[in-house]
Amino acid sequence: MNLVSIAWKSIKQRALPSTLTSLNVALGVMLIVAVLVCTSVVNRAFSQSAIPYDLVIGAKGSELQLVLSAVYRIEPAIGKLPYDFLKEVEADRRIVNAVPLVFGDTTEQGAFPIVGTTDTYFEMGATPDAPFRIRGERIGGPFDAIIGDRVARANDWDLGSEFKLVHGGEESDHVHDETFKVVGVLAPTMSANDKTVFISIDGFFQIGGHDVDFDQHERQVSAFYGSEPEKRDEKLKQIRAIRAERAAAPPGTHFHDNPDVLKSLAAIFVQTREKSRLMDTFSLSAEYRNGFKATAVNPIVPMQRLRQQMLGNIQKVLLWMSVLILLVSGVSIFVSIYNSMSDRRREISIMRALGAPRSSVFSIILAESVLLCFIGGLLGLLLGHGLVFVASGVIAKETGLLLNPWAFEPMELWVFPILFALAVLVGFLPALTAYRTDVARNL
Repeated sequence: MNLVSIAWKSIKQRALPSTLTSLNVALGVMLIVAVLVCTSVVNRAFSQSAIPYDLVIGAKGSELQLVLSAVYRIEPAIGKLPYDFLKEVEADRRIVNAVPLVFGDTTEQGAFPIVGTTDTYFEMGATPDAPFRIRGERIGGPFDAIIGDRVARANDWDLGSEFKLVHGGEESDHVHDETFKVVGVLAPTMSANDKTVFISIDGFFQIGGHDVDFDQHERQVSAFYGSEPEKRDEKLKQIRAIRAERAAAPPGTHFHDNPDVLKSLAAIFVQTREKSRLMDTFSLSAEYRNGFKATAVNPIVPMQRLRQQMLGNIQKVLLWMSVLILLVSGVSIFVSIYNSMSDRRREISIMRALGAPRSSVFSIILAESVLLCFIGGLLGLLLGHGLVFVASGVIAKETGLLLNPWAFEPMELWVFPILFALAVLVGFLPALTAYRTDVARNL
């Protein structure tokens, strides 16, 4: 019988204290694994490698809210951009792709956000290195829709499913008359795309109930083009002419096909030239920051700032608490094995009398400590990922951020070497006590 087998039999003889000791280790490892995985996933989600565009252009206001609304679909849009402004953005030689977005409505079932956009959105890919994988077809008609994986699973929708939209979000009770049909389902991307329903931007503008508030629209256009009086006056002239024409129409007339001058965008995603990406991104951001019209922000900047100021400190506190729990677990292993030594002196003396050398006795006690840590570490690893699995659903529901419950953080591999070192450290003194056991006195 080898030393590990003897150590394992000794652990089984003390099943209850051994189980509780390993459970202490498991809880510490569980928290460490959960913190490491969540930290890694959040950092990846808030990094440039997770976003296939370089800038988000939106109305003047909070950069953080612009990113949360346009990229993560958590907050409402901070304002509107005139649709004609898209042509100015597309004309900039530094910009390769400019993708317009409109949003504000949600699905009737599940209150998932609706995003109206163009096919270029899907051509940019889910991440810079991973294209979208769509089961079904691309959007062809104004009332076609592509849904994210989470939407499909939560609402039990598939190709051919039909649904309606709620105007202005989940707090509204105004359901639009138009019925949309699912023509495509996205493969999981572990991003906000999974909880989004995409429709054609033209289809979004054709939805009834999106009537123009001319007074508000005129104020927005006037403020947006305030630094360009000639362009402002031309836009206002067009708007007022359309307003007068519609005022003369019979009561109850609905106008679904608005000209571009009456349309508004929530945001524009921008890709710059690959060869001069850093310079173009920096120059565009600076121009918009100093300009009067809109805001252009690298979506990673405000999110990294938020992570460092708030989430970073929380993550550090949780990690240190986990380490302290692990240290307390090490102390419990030491106490458990050390206290058992007084009951095992006769057992150890018999082993010595039967020819077992001191080194073997020493190794058996160390093996017990290592086994207890290893079992606890393995259980903690499983519990940690189980905790992430449970937390991913809660976090997605409460914040809109999606965590991959199967994500693996390479730093987890350090858990077992650290546990081994901890096991040797806390098992050394009990093993030394066994090594020094006086055979004659205990027999």
